[in-house]
Amino acid sequence: MQMEEKKNITFQSEAAGLSDEELFSRVDHSDLESEKITAPRYSYWKSVFRVFFKNKVNIVFLAILGFIIFFSYIYPQIAGYDRFGNLLDASAKHLSPSKAIAKFGFSLRNILGRGASGQSTWDAIWYGSRISISLALICAAINMTVGVLVGAVWGFSKRLDMFMTEVYNIITNVPYILVIAVMILIFSPTFWTLVFAMTITGWLAIAYFIRTQVIIIRDREYNLASRCLGTPITRIATRNVLPFMTSVIVTLAAVEIPSYISYEVFLAYIGMAMSDRSLGRMIYDAESSMLTPGWGFEFWSPVVIASIITVALYVTGQNLGDASDPRTHM
Repeated sequence: MQMEEKKNITFQSEAAGLSDEELFSRVDHSDLESEKITAPRYSYWKSVFRVFFKNKVNIVFLAILGFIIFFSYIYPQIAGYDRFGNLLDASAKHLSPSKAIAKFGFSLRNILGRGASGQSTWDAIWYGSRISISLALICAAINMTVGVLVGAVWGFSKRLDMFMTEVYNIITNVPYILVIAVMILIFSPTFWTLVFAMTITGWLAIAYFIRTQVIIIRDREYNLASRCLGTPITRIATRNVLPFMTSVIVTLAAVEIPSYISYEVFLAYIGMAMSDRSLGRMIYDAESSMLTPGWGFEFWSPVVIASIITVALYVTGQNLGDASDPRTHM
């Protein structure tokens, strides 16, 4: 039996082209080498997108968002939307989709009928979507930036905490929608007035939420060790605290962006619409058409599109926030 094993070893060594000395050479022990851990390189954002795209539902919603962005920002430039193009043609007003196709022929412009001015409801919806989405993105960018920065400082400064907590308790007792409505009544109801109204106090709730999260994280052992070693507070906040909250911030943004579209639509529906032809303004103008037979598409079309936009933004943002949590990367 031993002879057979020796023959097998000799045969394998000859097949590998190695001598007995090379096969049975002594290997030195190294403490440094033994401490090395062999593992694949970890990339945070690659892991985020890997987890995000693993869910096929996210791909569907991304495709919906891509469709919405294209028709909101690119299609109006190509189509050349003119609200008053058929104003003098009485036969082109308040047409259902079937009547619009019968009169003007089949095209994208006519699949949702014609409105009160003879304009294409399809074109009007995407022109209004661009205004509503732009409003939401600008408000979210301002509120999230100010809220995260103020919240980070608020969580580390005890002096500021006493002052800002009182400010928060006073201002948040006033309904947010009431603040926006008062600002619209004081100033002219324009796009930038609505941006100002939604951001003047909108960042405060975000800052308080971030402050609470910072307080939870700041006193953990590794942060206490960094402070004992003399690490500046700003470095601890930017390197140890805020990156840990990436998934929280993304999830918060996913809630904030659709909410501004909802606020704009709601304000327009109660008669506080801005002068720009947003989705909310379209819904407000077509309110009387809801109960008129054959005119329902003028009202329900922007309602459905506004709902699809808010749901797509919310679901995509929530799933991206979940994928941003490192605990899902295992």
